[in-house]
Amino acid sequence: MLAIWEGTILTASEKSSGFSWRFAAAALIALAALFIILATIASAVPSNQWWIRIWDFPRLALLTVGLLVFLAICFIRFRWRWAVSATLLAALAYHAGHIWPYTVLASVEAQTIDITDDEREAHCFLTLSLNVLQDNRDYDRTLALIARENPDILVLMETDAAWIAAMEPALARFSHRFEAPLSNKYGLVFASRLPVSEGRMVNLTEPGTPSFHGILQTPAGNAFRLSALHPRPPHPGQDTEERDAEIAIAAMMTRDSGMPTFTVGDFNDVGWSETSQLFRRIGRYVDPRIGRGFYATFPASLPAFRWPLDHVFFTEEFGLYSLSTGEAVGSDHLPVRAEVCLVPGEGERLNTPEEAEADDAGDLEEVMQAYREDQVMERATGEE
Repeated sequence: MLAIWEGTILTASEKSSGFSWRFAAAALIALAALFIILATIASAVPSNQWWIRIWDFPRLALLTVGLLVFLAICFIRFRWRWAVSATLLAALAYHAGHIWPYTVLASVEAQTIDITDDEREAHCFLTLSLNVLQDNRDYDRTLALIARENPDILVLMETDAAWIAAMEPALARFSHRFEAPLSNKYGLVFASRLPVSEGRMVNLTEPGTPSFHGILQTPAGNAFRLSALHPRPPHPGQDTEERDAEIAIAAMMTRDSGMPTFTVGDFNDVGWSETSQLFRRIGRYVDPRIGRGFYATFPASLPAFRWPLDHVFFTEEFGLYSLSTGEAVGSDHLPVRAEVCLVPGEGERLNTPEEAEADDAGDLEEVMQAYREDQVMERATGEE
């Protein structure tokens, strides 16, 4: 068996010296390259299966590790290394193409607004969103974060009854509160100092997965819609039909409302996925991260391997004042802080949202059809 492997991996001159460190290194490098290539192929497959869609997430990690593997191939000789190198480079180029817009090398999609202090007070609002991690009971750090940032709008996710009780000192300072305490890690709290009308918690696709939708007003009295989402991620037993449909429905709600809309939350999806890109185009959203960086938030404990799960999107009527991620507060997510301004006429001048594509309507229908078929199957399974 060893001889077969050596004959496959090592050159003839290296085989004569028997098993060596070159064999071990070549085997390890070849396996790492194969893993990255297979993961790339899986990420390109149009499927809702969880074990395929999870490869949307770690593109930056795969690109980083793949580059290291490519450099190693340059120093370790083995048969077919040029073929492996070429295939690996194609895989890396595929990942790079997805994440390129989220680097500082790309063009900025949302220019920063220049505004006076008086205009800022009248037209701008600060939002703070955080997936608190339901099992995290270090409440004081989150309370300190809220007190320090003093947001106009607060969105907390994974909030059960214990979390809501612990956050009462902070929540009491908000004039409008909407709470859906759940013990399934999909509880949600929305709190606002801005006036709120028609606010409600809604399960768009799945029971026990609430999202907030409402109409708010800036201090100057300009009305806008706000949505806060936290759909379920792909994992064993959970494919992506419901998640993708919830994100798509939120985009259609924005499109059909005809109002400026601000959307925030843990989408359990990355900005460069096909689902998030379709969401942006259907809703005419601007992504303020484009041209600025990843603003990666998960997992908080692994800075080198984070990906951006927590999002801020807004339609072109808004102007961006600031955007940042905060320090870890005991959760597996980092908080996201965003301040935007709704100044009539300014946002349209500053923003360049991505244009709709010819096949967006068809892609949207495919998402909704997959969701409908999944619901029929679930009902049929439940009746058996």
